[in-house]
Amino acid sequence: MAGVGKLLKQAQKMQKKMEALQEELANREIEVSAGGGAIKVVITGAGEFRSLKVDPEFLKEDAEMVEETLLEAVKDASKQAKALNDEEMQKVSAGFQMPGLM
Repeated sequence: MAGVGKLLKQAQKMQKKMEALQEELANREIEVSAGGGAIKVVITGAGEFRSLKVDPEFLKEDAEMVEETLLEAVKDASKQAKALNDEEMQKVSAGFQMPGLM
């Protein structure tokens, strides 16, 4: 059963790395802009939206265009945060191997 003990230690080590990474991602910010900089969205690597800024001049545009641009900025920010999160988690879990599964 020495293999099980080694596997448990490896799992615990990976869990600690993942917890540290989650904390790091929660503090790491990504800024996304849209509409030529008229809209700025800040999101963390953990997917928490921190701020949304809209240039007052941009609000004078057609409401539908403003809504579409806002939606695209939010979608892009969310997509970038997920990609960062997935990429970083992949790095942490890359060394973990379950016997018989890989």
